Amino acid sequence: MTDERGANGAVERFDAIVVGSGQGANPLAKALAGAGRHTALIESTHVGGTCINEGCSPTKTMVASARVVYLARRGADYGVRTGPVSIDMRKVRARKQAIVDDFRSSGERGIAATEGLELVRGAASFSGPKQITVALNAGGTRTLVADLIVLNTGCRPSIPPIAGLDSVPYLTSTSIMELDAVPERLIILGAGYVGVEFGQMFRRFGSEVTMLQRGDKLLAREDDDVAEEVVKILREDGIEIIFGAQTTRVSRNDNGEIIVTIRTAEGERGLRGTHLLVATGRTPNSEALNLSAAGVAADAHGYITVNEQLETNVPGVYAIGDVKGGPAFTHISYDDYRILRDNLLHGGHASTTGRLVPNVVYMDPQVATVGMRESEARTSGRNVRVAKMPMTWVARALEMDETRGFMKAIVDADSKEILGCAILGVEGGEIMSALELAMMGHLPYTAVKEAIFAHPTLSESLNNLFMSLDD
Repeated sequence: MTDERGANGAVERFDAIVVGSGQGANPLAKALAGAGRHTALIESTHVGGTCINEGCSPTKTMVASARVVYLARRGADYGVRTGPVSIDMRKVRARKQAIVDDFRSSGERGIAATEGLELVRGAASFSGPKQITVALNAGGTRTLVADLIVLNTGCRPSIPPIAGLDSVPYLTSTSIMELDAVPERLIILGAGYVGVEFGQMFRRFGSEVTMLQRGDKLLAREDDDVAEEVVKILREDGIEIIFGAQTTRVSRNDNGEIIVTIRTAEGERGLRGTHLLVATGRTPNSEALNLSAAGVAADAHGYITVNEQLETNVPGVYAIGDVKGGPAFTHISYDDYRILRDNLLHGGHASTTGRLVPNVVYMDPQVATVGMRESEARTSGRNVRVAKMPMTWVARALEMDETRGFMKAIVDADSKEILGCAILGVEGGEIMSALELAMMGHLPYTAVKEAIFAHPTLSESLNNLFMSLDD
């Protein structure tokens, strides 16, 4: 690092600046520093980004607690007698926070141990081309410049403009994990991934749960048969789902209850809840970056525009992770890191073109997908065949008494390659991952059909799934 004298005073020069410390940024910053590039990593809040602090790690830890509740209440189904089941939300929260703290501190130690990498605590914004000014958390500012800048500032929960919403103590995907007690009646605005996971979780903890969806479909990105089966499962679990619900206003009554007024095809009515979760999507953390000062382009929603190699319209400025739009998954952010590592440090030509995008919704049973949806494949002009099998045909699922859902794989009838799959079943993510490996290796589905899997395993069911395509 060197000091230069600019129009705004002292300017510190680095070889690289990484803004945000999410799951793609941390390994990238360490790789850049390890390659001899003096690097500044700027973070305004917690090291680790959304995944470690408010997303994957804490939510899946709480999902695990909810599953234990579910199994405890089902003990008699397995011949196990248990007493009354009660929930200690303080203990659930403490267990969640211990995982978060462990992962976060591990990340901080890794950064501190990396020679040539400086963690700068504060809020970053462009103050000119290739120039970042940091409002330090401890007070004061620093101005940094570098020829290479990577933006990884992520997203936050979106808050819709609903009349009266700002007058009630609504929850987001972050704040709901800090509750000390189980909500008596939880209303959820939105039925996407976040709404589904938290809805089932708190239903298992003991809440009455009502989910409101503006459209006529839950998990809008999934095939209709997958979405319909998820609705069936959630309703079996006692969750009320109202489709075509437009929320017109929110208020509180004299008893402190939250009143959510909705309009449906049947007219207008009010729903009473003790708690309200807003799960209506996410907003990119880009407005505070002052992108215009550097000439960096963003779309109408604030997502930073990048090409297939993650470079913005300004040479040398890149964006990775959720802030650039596209699939908002931790594993995609990490793959973004791989692309920049290979291209910037090893002279590679990696890109986002054609990469497989696996995804798991951590309801129970899991919804796991990779590759083409059936609806997408059928409109692609390919000669498509679909293998489908209920989980009631899976021996291991029967032995576990976990038979809800189904398995589906889409194949190209000409090449016999697997184009995609949707696994709605117990440990669906693990079964999907086996098919993803086959897709990566361009194996024909016949190779999976004839593979020897250990018996009895869930993956063994892939034999029978593809046998359904036998003529």
